[in-house]
Amino acid sequence: MKILAFDTSNQPLSVALFDGGQLVAQKETDIAKNHSEQLLPIIDTVVRDAGWQPADLERIIVSQGPGSYTGLRLAVTTAKTLAFTLGIELVGVSSLALLAMNIQATDTLIIPMMDARNDNVYAGQYTWLDGQLVNVVPDQHTAVVGMPTAIAADYARVVYVGDGAVYQAQLLAHVPNAEIAAGADNKPHAANMLALASTSAVLDDMDEIHQFVPNYLRVTQAEADWLKAHPEANHETYVEQVK
Repeated sequence: MKILAFDTSNQPLSVALFDGGQLVAQKETDIAKNHSEQLLPIIDTVVRDAGWQPADLERIIVSQGPGSYTGLRLAVTTAKTLAFTLGIELVGVSSLALLAMNIQATDTLIIPMMDARNDNVYAGQYTWLDGQLVNVVPDQHTAVVGMPTAIAADYARVVYVGDGAVYQAQLLAHVPNAEIAAGADNKPHAANMLALASTSAVLDDMDEIHQFVPNYLRVTQAEADWLKAHPEANHETYVEQVK
């Protein structure tokens, strides 16, 4: 199966191709530039460099959130458009779980984080069990000082990963023996998305794909204003209504 995977949930942009369960190509950038100017050209280049045509694709895997509002909306809209246009499957994965995939160690509590500004982060807690990454504390939007860490004592290691580690002082005050990941481990890599998606729901019905939306984990100010003006509406359809 030929698969396209991509993540634009934060500043890094990562695109990968898979065929028959094997990584075929990967392209990554990490520059402060609008992903809307880069994503489609990079996808086009990677697909054509692999000798493929867009019609060869059979599944899209996309990071559904949390993360940057504009980045998530771009990724989800692009993924849905490709799935609709090509008539192919769509799979969404957690962008925090994708970060956690970088730390493949047993008996370790992995806490992926993204900076949500103002001393807040998007964070989840994961561990490896029987070769699978398992979510043990749900992804959430939380104050750094309010992050739940009660289960940290149950693990031999605790590793914080992601750009939320800018709050290193506060994090280590909560769990003094924790480690802070470094370098490439703090960035999402689309090359890990195939393995991560193996336990995710596959959407192959057009109605299901239509209902697929970013997982922001908190309501944006624009969405709050829209919902106030449309009290009868379902917030899950917001991204569809304002496109």
